[in-house]
Amino acid sequence: MPDLISTVSALLGEASQTCVMPVFGKLAADPKEKSPGEWITEADKSCEAFLEPALHSLIPGSLVIGEEAASENPNILHHLDHDTDVWLVDPLDGTANFAKGETPFALMVALIRNRETVASWILEPLANQLSVSEKGSGSWINNQQINVSKESPELKNMAGAVLRRFLPQELATHINEVEGRFAKLSAGSKCAGFDYPSVANGTMDFVLYWRTLPWDHAAGVLFLEEAGGYAARPDGTKFRVSDYAEPGLLVAQNKATWSKARSALFI
Repeated sequence: MPDLISTVSALLGEASQTCVMPVFGKLAADPKEKSPGEWITEADKSCEAFLEPALHSLIPGSLVIGEEAASENPNILHHLDHDTDVWLVDPLDGTANFAKGETPFALMVALIRNRETVASWILEPLANQLSVSEKGSGSWINNQQINVSKESPELKNMAGAVLRRFLPQELATHINEVEGRFAKLSAGSKCAGFDYPSVANGTMDFVLYWRTLPWDHAAGVLFLEEAGGYAARPDGTKFRVSDYAEPGLLVAQNKATWSKARSALFI
């Protein structure tokens, strides 16, 4: 799959240069609130429109599911549970940050084959960082293979993040009570495309998400797992892109760190 990896990498770079960066921090971004706390900009729309036909042409018969298209027609997500090759596209992850002229934000693509993620791409334009992975072959950041640390710090030395916006009240209350057991427990970056590489490279030990929309997590989960990291639902079951309605996903540098964080974060 090397040719496909490089081709999609180039497409993301072109999408960033032509659709995203020209409007970053400018009125032309024209941010609008789709629903409370959910934003869309001209960059989201133009980037998805650019990538959809380009990705479709790479694999005849494949289907492209972009975040904005799925927002308008959620029924297309049913294709994730079929045998069709599916491209999952988050044209601008971290739109709320982008809309305010802030970072981080990223472009993400994942290739789903037979219900499994087999390749992924995450581009952070301002950081000039491209994170790619291929199932069974590993993960790379800017062409350098990356592997997670096998060390697992004590809870009091862990730095993690919990995205609290969608948490059930009982769980949110519990996490507030145990926050002091960690070295740091932030509210997160609001950009999964930033979080997953940060866990893989050791900047963070873990991240807990509650909403698990497929375009937010398919690329990152594969990237982390191919680097040796661990991602699972709170009950220990593995993440599947077709189970997007299921809540809760804890990702960590390794299984030992995952287990320690999980024991503290959940009642």
